Amino acid sequence: MRRFFTPGWIGLHATAIVLFGAFLGFGWWQFDRAEAGNDRSWAYTFEWPIFAIFVVVMWVKMIRDELTGEESIPRGPEVIEEPAEKAVTRAIIKRQETEDPELAAYNRYLARLNSQTGRRD
Repeated sequence: MRRFFTPGWIGLHATAIVLFGAFLGFGWWQFDRAEAGNDRSWAYTFEWPIFAIFVVVMWVKMIRDELTGEESIPRGPEVIEEPAEKAVTRAIIKRQETEDPELAAYNRYLARLNSQTGRRD
């Protein structure tokens, strides 16, 4: 439970509390306006508490995700290069090298640059 008392989490807790209270306050304010005769405010009377509930739901979801160790941003699928693709790629490269020696020299140059570690900026 200590991880929820770090500065970042305390900021999130405070933000959730402030938003929850503000949204309920806005709902009460719209209710007062609706009772005074503003018909449009009846919709907002119910809308603001829904926003307050949404804040609580998202706050609980963030806490549950932290406890289970899930990431909030899912990673994309990993690309797995199959051996058949490598063979096809090699065949294409060999054909291009025989057709254009200048392109083959350039590809070898790129492969050499790619193989050098520590020179990636």
